[in-house]
Amino acid sequence: MSKESVITEHIEITPGVLGGKPRIAGHRIAVAHIAEMYLKMGISIEEIAGKYDLPLASVHAAMTYYYDRREEIDRRTAESRAIVEKLKRNSPPSRLQEKLRAIRGE
Repeated sequence: MSKESVITEHIEITPGVLGGKPRIAGHRIAVAHIAEMYLKMGISIEEIAGKYDLPLASVHAAMTYYYDRREEIDRRTAESRAIVEKLKRNSPPSRLQEKLRAIRGE
C-alpha cells in the first residue's frame, strides 16, 4: 500500500465541511488542528488520539499530510486567523461585552 493510499484512507477533504480543509476521515477535526496540538501545544500523538477517540494511524496520517503540505496549510491557517481578527475589530461589542464594560466603568 502506498503512502498516498494510506493517507487518503485517513484524511478527507469535503467541500462544505470545515471550509474544505483537510480533516480526519469521519470527524470534524482538521489536520491543521492536529498539527497545532502536536507542534505548538506539545501534546503527544497518543494523547491526541486518546482525547478525541481517534485511531492512532489517523493522527499519524494527519501529521504526514501536514508535513507534506506544511506551507499551504500554514498559509491557509494564517489567512483564516487574519479574517477572524478583522471581523472582531469591525464588529460592534456584544451585549455581554457592553454590560461588562459598564460594570467595570469603562
